[in-house]
Amino acid sequence: MCVGVPMRIVEGDEVSALCARESETRRVSMLLIGAQEPGTQVLVHIDTAIRVLDAAEAQLIDDALRGLEAALRGESFEALFADLIDREPQLPEHLR
Repeated sequence: MCVGVPMRIVEGDEVSALCARESETRRVSMLLIGAQEPGTQVLVHIDTAIRVLDAAEAQLIDDALRGLEAALRGESFEALFADLIDREPQLPEHLR
């Protein structure tokens, strides 16, 4: 399974950018979204930035990834899915 992860742009141009996530840095393609300012959060999938993220959405994705890691370790993970507790998950608009 391939999962996109939020990364923060350190430096780059319209072709590629050095991006960071926690202690990892990697060069990713920017061809799908164009040049972005340093500090911008992007969703990276298979070393390609596929879209720009706002801070809230990047946090939700990070929480979900941490929740999956906790579940795999047999630890409590419910708090990391707080946005889903007490509501039925909804399909994104483009899938409705």
